[in-house]
Amino acid sequence: MPELPEVEVTRMGIAPHLDGRVVAAVVMRRSGLRWPFPPDLETTLVGRTVRSTGRRGKYLLISFDHGTLLIHLGMSGHLRILPLSTPAEKHDHFDLVVGDQLMRLTDPRRFGAVLWHAQQDGPLEQHVLLRGLGIEPLGATQLAQILFHQTRGRSAAIKQVLLAGDVVVGVGNIYASESLFRARIHPKTPAGRIALVRYTRLAKEIQDTLLAAIAQGGSTLRDFVGANGQSGYFQQCYFVYDRVGEPCRVCGTAVRQIKQGQRSTFYCVYCQK
Repeated sequence: MPELPEVEVTRMGIAPHLDGRVVAAVVMRRSGLRWPFPPDLETTLVGRTVRSTGRRGKYLLISFDHGTLLIHLGMSGHLRILPLSTPAEKHDHFDLVVGDQLMRLTDPRRFGAVLWHAQQDGPLEQHVLLRGLGIEPLGATQLAQILFHQTRGRSAAIKQVLLAGDVVVGVGNIYASESLFRARIHPKTPAGRIALVRYTRLAKEIQDTLLAAIAQGGSTLRDFVGANGQSGYFQQCYFVYDRVGEPCRVCGTAVRQIKQGQRSTFYCVYCQK
């Protein structure tokens, strides 16, 4: 599944082609993905100008004067900027046409989403899919303090708390494993037992890990490519993720794998005590 770095790489890739452009056409090749496409979306968007392209967690936000288009890439989706004449293939479900280019959503597993939030429906942050999201980790100066205070009394493992998204948003499975390794915290440690000094280190490693992944175009596992069709390269720098049985890059101990909430966690038993 594309995580925060992959979504941010996508946002950076599509923004220069969308911001300030007028929507010429909307093409929907099915009735919807995870949820139905909004009714009358073509009427809603054609002739309107894209004001900005943003992100909240793993949601891409394409803003207009009268509302915001929300796009989620689901498990296997990606967006690309293509010439207008590019023929659609089997899993190309949605196009937003601007000038002589189009932004195309390809989603083989159809777990993605294209939704519309009208300005008259209230503040965007109160949208049902956004209002429960935690703090954005990038640029958050108080991330350590928030992690510490929001986890007091919580017995859930820190890895599960990071994935839940209600305290901090966008730290998915790959980057949770990598950040915990860099911070030298065992993934099964109860979140409520971690002291502020350790959360300070974890906050820094979360931010550094995400920024490093963005700088390298994200991680390409199976389906993800950026808006220009290129793969990411951060997977070449993993310390533990998907490296079970391989030597830890720090101490040489074999990397281990466990299941937490049906998700694989990778860690070093020596470095993460």
